[in-house]
Amino acid sequence: MPKHRLILLRHAKSAWPDGVPDRERPLADRGRKAAPVIGTYMAREKLIPDLALVSPARRAQETWKLIRRAFSKKVSEHETADIYEVSAERILDVIRAVEPGIRTLLIVGHNPGMANAASLIVADGDADAVGRMREKFPTAGLAAIDLDLDGWDEIAPGTGYLERFVTPRSLG
Repeated sequence: MPKHRLILLRHAKSAWPDGVPDRERPLADRGRKAAPVIGTYMAREKLIPDLALVSPARRAQETWKLIRRAFSKKVSEHETADIYEVSAERILDVIRAVEPGIRTLLIVGHNPGMANAASLIVADGDADAVGRMREKFPTAGLAAIDLDLDGWDEIAPGTGYLERFVTPRSLG
């Protein structure tokens, strides 16, 4: 059993309405259908976080609200501006600040940050899953990364094992 599990989730598919600032873009119909599929999967597979760090962007907030409905327990959550439109290295800095008592951490964010952070952290895992994740990290894509660390402050490039990578499409 890993000491810590990091779940990186890209927000579900968003719409591009005219005149709407990027941060205020809502989910598209496809995204509103995909997010509950991922939430149900997470609940069934016991991928329930102790803490969710969610981008302040509307599409990430809407994704999280649809996902958390599938959970039977309340999950602590924090809106975290430091994961909106940032680099993989900045995401690692945010992770390093998480208390070690949090065993499973979920981050709901954006590309390219989610894809780059996952690729940076993952050193090993199922070769097919790692290949699919590195090739494309689509909307509502979820990477579950196991870490044998004493605390989140120890996370660094190449410290993670990709336990699974799923997308709404791969779940049917």
